[in-house]
Amino acid sequence: MSELENIELTCPSDAFLKVIKGKCKTTLIVMIKKRRNRFSEMKRTLPTISERSIAKQLDELEKDGVITRKVFPEVPPRVEYYLSEYGESLYPIVREMRKWGYLHLEKQEKVDGEK
Repeated sequence: MSELENIELTCPSDAFLKVIKGKCKTTLIVMIKKRRNRFSEMKRTLPTISERSIAKQLDELEKDGVITRKVFPEVPPRVEYYLSEYGESLYPIVREMRKWGYLHLEKQEKVDGEK
């Protein structure tokens, strides 16, 4: 393998994008940060996203160490999600990325409106 190919495989930007890529992952991170951290709250806030998809994104975030899951020994069991210390380090980046995304969407609406 050439040195250039090796660099492409270990590109830090690609590693970052791999962690946050997924249906509404950044929205889930923001929700958890703002303590809307129960599955039912997430489902209500994201009605167009299937339960299966939300669960998959949460599982991936947990596997990547961004969030932690706490199960309370109650009947029925209560599950809450929290940003890990690692996830807290990601939050400011996600927040800024989302701000830029809103600006871009506004720009696109203006461009589309001019057509």
